[in-house]
Amino acid sequence: MSVKPLSAFKAEIQTELGNEIEFAATALAWLKANLAHLAGAVVVLIIGVMLARLLSRWVDRALSRSDRIEPTVAKFLSNIIKYALWVVVAITVLTQFGVQTTSIIAALGGLALAVGLALQGTLSNVAAGVMILIQRPFRVGETITSGAVNGTVQGIGLFTTEILQLDGLYVMVPNNELWNKPVVNFSRMPTRRFELLIGISYSDSIAQARKELLALATADARVLPEPEPVVFVSALADSAVTMGLRVWCKTEDYLALSWALTEAAKTRFAEVGITIPFPQREVRTITEKA
Repeated sequence: MSVKPLSAFKAEIQTELGNEIEFAATALAWLKANLAHLAGAVVVLIIGVMLARLLSRWVDRALSRSDRIEPTVAKFLSNIIKYALWVVVAITVLTQFGVQTTSIIAALGGLALAVGLALQGTLSNVAAGVMILIQRPFRVGETITSGAVNGTVQGIGLFTTEILQLDGLYVMVPNNELWNKPVVNFSRMPTRRFELLIGISYSDSIAQARKELLALATADARVLPEPEPVVFVSALADSAVTMGLRVWCKTEDYLALSWALTEAAKTRFAEVGITIPFPQREVRTITEKA
């Protein structure tokens, strides 16, 4: 193995030093030529970031003051505004350095389209979640039914809604499923109407049945005086005259009142001799004479 002479090492060191000096000189010349653009880019970056933060905070506070917009939606919209402004600031800073941003914007648009197509189902749930949080067809703690799901709402997110069913089962429902189907809210209104249908025999007195049902309704303190209770003949069935009782009550009393009035009507009719008939059919046999 041959040893390099000292002169060869000196030549290599001089070459490296020359390259470093040349690079430093080039960088210094570029810095002097673009100092104004660099200073403008830094100023735009600082001001843009500050404005993005201030604007997002202002939007968050403004939306949070509204009773119709949930805090989750306010935070989500304020973050979207902040990130969008950051993108605008970044593109503006690149423009200060002479970078052609047209291709970058086109690439970002294509990327956004690809992500949107890939996450189409997820984004539809997000859009439905935002609409649910804005329109508020139901709130946490309210009892609803939608399709095959019925129960008490435990939580509303941007992607899913958590529901505790009446049978104690926990269900997580995609927001898109709830938004695209009719939702019945049992807890939203302060009062509800209860209707009891009960059959009496054709031989029994309709007036007496009406009197007894009205007495049961007025005797229960949970029945509201307005609108006043109403008793009517609902139908003339095959084996019975169907009587209807309509009363109004507070929403929280509905279930207990429905059970109580149903049991009380059966007991009261038995006490006064009003029959609740079973389905009956009259069968006649015709015998031909020889």
